[in-house]
Amino acid sequence: MDPALVPDFDNLPKVEGQPQGCTWGLFDKDGNKDVLGTLNFLTPNVVAAAAAEVKDGVSISLNWPLNAVKIPITGRKPPVHRPMHLNEVGVDCEIFDEELELNTQASSQWDSQCHFTVNGIAYNGLRASLEDFSVQSTAENTLPTVDQWHARGAIAGRGVFIDWKRYHEHITGTPYHPLDGYRITAEDLEKAAKHQGVEFKYGDILIVRTGFTEMLEAPTPEDMAKFQAAKLSGVHGTEETARWLWNHRFAAVAGDAIAFEALPPVKPNGTVGKMEDLVLHRWLLNQFGMPIGELWDLRALSEYCKRTGRYSFLLTSVPLNHPGLIASPSNALALF
Repeated sequence: MDPALVPDFDNLPKVEGQPQGCTWGLFDKDGNKDVLGTLNFLTPNVVAAAAAEVKDGVSISLNWPLNAVKIPITGRKPPVHRPMHLNEVGVDCEIFDEELELNTQASSQWDSQCHFTVNGIAYNGLRASLEDFSVQSTAENTLPTVDQWHARGAIAGRGVFIDWKRYHEHITGTPYHPLDGYRITAEDLEKAAKHQGVEFKYGDILIVRTGFTEMLEAPTPEDMAKFQAAKLSGVHGTEETARWLWNHRFAAVAGDAIAFEALPPVKPNGTVGKMEDLVLHRWLLNQFGMPIGELWDLRALSEYCKRTGRYSFLLTSVPLNHPGLIASPSNALALF
């Protein structure tokens, strides 16, 4: 769907029982429930224009090592890598093989539109349960999970990078710490984009750097002390931010923070909320169908963008293709 033809947040058709701004049904076609959400904005015209960003012949991986997290995060298990000889399983040869067991959200990853449900309801009003995710093929899968993205060629589009950490330190002249809980507003993002010379276009994939993964690679005693406050910098989780993201027609968003949005979440009345009160997860994943990328490794991207003065590029991402995947390692590249 041409993103230019989609209504702004306040003019979206009303969905019964949902707040203004809900997009359920907007992308449905021929009586079929949509499972792609804002990835529908990655039209052939949008992708072709993004390909024109490649001029330098440089590719940068945005993927943190699968085992990079040394501090347990929300109970997610670290990966287990088991190298083996095939002769261990009865094959008479000297060939190496391996097995890899991992939590799909333990490192650089995408949240699918099924990751955050409200009363068991995922994006587009689709009911999700553990049994529903246990399908054996995408053909029998009716949920908006990651494997559905492969039918449209995974993800390729124009990435736009907001180097918030570097911008903040340049403007204020003071160090910026990702555990100080700074809430990056839509106005902040606009100012940083203007400073970097970034012009947003419909169908862009927004990427925001806070410095979290870099800090987590070698945390200092000061960092560990800050962890006790349970404050993580990120994009400000408000309806106003959600409106801004939708009105820019981003196809997806990603960052190096653990939740993209700042933690802890804040309720509309200003009080601190719980994980169930995450505002952007509810709006983006559940109401818009906009995928969220988290824990991306953005250090090398930051250095290249600073050196070249270029903050837009062709972004490709090919997540794992397994029926019913709620999330997946991102397997993302920035190509200049």
